[in-house]
Amino acid sequence: MNFKYQKLGRNLKSKAAAIALAVASGGMVSGLVAASFISAPANAAAVLQDVRTAIELRLPKTPITSLTCQGFGGLCEVVSEKTLFYIDERARYLFVGRLYDMESRADLTAAKLLELNPQLLVAGSAGANASKQNTAEQRANKLVSKVPVADLKPSGAVHWGSKSGPKLIVFSDFNCSYCKRLTAELKKARVRVEERPISILGEKSRKLAEAVICSRDPAKALHQAYSGETPKKQKSCDTSGLDANEAFARSHGFSGTPVMVRASDGAVLEGYRGASEIRAFLNSNPKGAK
Repeated sequence: MNFKYQKLGRNLKSKAAAIALAVASGGMVSGLVAASFISAPANAAAVLQDVRTAIELRLPKTPITSLTCQGFGGLCEVVSEKTLFYIDERARYLFVGRLYDMESRADLTAAKLLELNPQLLVAGSAGANASKQNTAEQRANKLVSKVPVADLKPSGAVHWGSKSGPKLIVFSDFNCSYCKRLTAELKKARVRVEERPISILGEKSRKLAEAVICSRDPAKALHQAYSGETPKKQKSCDTSGLDANEAFARSHGFSGTPVMVRASDGAVLEGYRGASEIRAFLNSNPKGAK
């Protein structure tokens, strides 16, 4: 055997032993030992192998489906079958929950969960643990195929898009990253959009929705909100339409956003979709759009 590879083999064995010692000692020597094996690798592949080894030692009964350590601010994303969690490179601290990129305003957890299970609603899919993920999946499976669009009140809606295009009702949250991405696809699809905000992601979303609905130009304010701006809100404004939107969403099982509803017959299409799929959904209705 070549001497270079003999030396590499010894280094890998000693590194694995150091990781095992750090894990077995319950972290008492992890500062020195972990620092030695984290700083040693010269490339990303070596870092991944070290983290994988540490996880296998700490969580021997947890299968590792995929492991990624780039793009998470020093954390590693771990997929174990349908479960998603994050761990530091020393495999000492484990985090289960929703991870956001504050610069791009992206919900990284929702994006990954949607990739793992495209049937999940985006906002409802990023539960804090495996049981919440299962709950979101159950809710998504219970989502009705059609809703009575005639029950929707005129207030609480923002109209934008192509005036001559087929009409699509969109339930959204302005803090939902996939709702933001969907606006570009709706433009490409040349859709006449009736957007109805619902506050899936909490009070901040509700306040932002009120600012949009109560602005002088709601359509312009909608796109400002998706760009990270807070539109100027008029002093007095009726926000009961937003309450009606949320009541309608709850009554029909909309546990996440975005949800699209074909205006012509109330057919439901959940989650983010590309322009071609949106057009196909609209064109699949023989009656045409209202």
